[in-house]
Amino acid sequence: MIIGARFNGPPGSGNGGYSAGLLAAELGTGPAEVTLRKPPPLGVEFRLSHDGPVVRALDGETVIAEARHLDEPAPSAVPPVSPDEAAEAAKAYPGFTDHPFPTCYVCGHARGDGMGIFPGPVGDGRVAAPWTVADGPGEPGPVTLWAALDCPGGWSVISEGRPYVLGRLAVWVDALPSAGDDCVVLGRHVGGEGRKADVLSTVYGPGGDRLATARATWIAI
Repeated sequence: MIIGARFNGPPGSGNGGYSAGLLAAELGTGPAEVTLRKPPPLGVEFRLSHDGPVVRALDGETVIAEARHLDEPAPSAVPPVSPDEAAEAAKAYPGFTDHPFPTCYVCGHARGDGMGIFPGPVGDGRVAAPWTVADGPGEPGPVTLWAALDCPGGWSVISEGRPYVLGRLAVWVDALPSAGDDCVVLGRHVGGEGRKADVLSTVYGPGGDRLATARATWIAI
C-alpha cells in the first residue's frame, strides 16, 4: 500500500480520510473503522500485517494505521440541505482565510487538482459543501467516499487558531456516486472532551439519497 504524493493532508503526510480508505479497502467490503496511529507518510510502501480481524499498515516496525470491520448499524445521518444551500455555505468556508493545511487534497483551496470540498456553516452545528465527483483512475470508488467524508467533519469543529487532525474514522457506504455527479457533503460536531472532538459526516447524491455516513474522532494539535 502506497499513498501517492498528491493525496496529502498536512504537508508531507496523507489526507486522513483517503489514507484510511486505502487501508479499509484491504478488508474488502462492508463497514470499517480505521485508527491512524501516526501521520501516514507519502510515497512509502507500507507492509500490511493481518492479525485476525485487524489489518495494520507498518512503516518498518512502526504501526501507522490499523483497520477493522464493524458489525453495527450506521449512526444517524447529518440532516441534509439543498444543493443551493450547500453552494451558498461554501462561499463562507473559513478555510479560505484561515486554513491550517491549504494544500489538503480534499479541502485545500491552494491547489487545482484536489476534490474542492469547501464546507461552510449552515446552522445547528453543521457545515455543508457541494462536491462534483471527478472521473479518474480508481474514481469514483469507496476510497473517494472515505476522503469526501473526512474534512467536512473536521470543519464542523476546526476554529481559527485551533487546528485538528483526524484520529479515527468509521464509514458505512450505501452506494457509490457516478463520475460527474453533483453531491452534497455535510459534517456535524456532536461531542467530545479535552483535545478530542466527535463528529459525523454524510454524503448525499444528486437525488438526495444518502450515499455514505461516517463517525470520526478529531484531535486538536
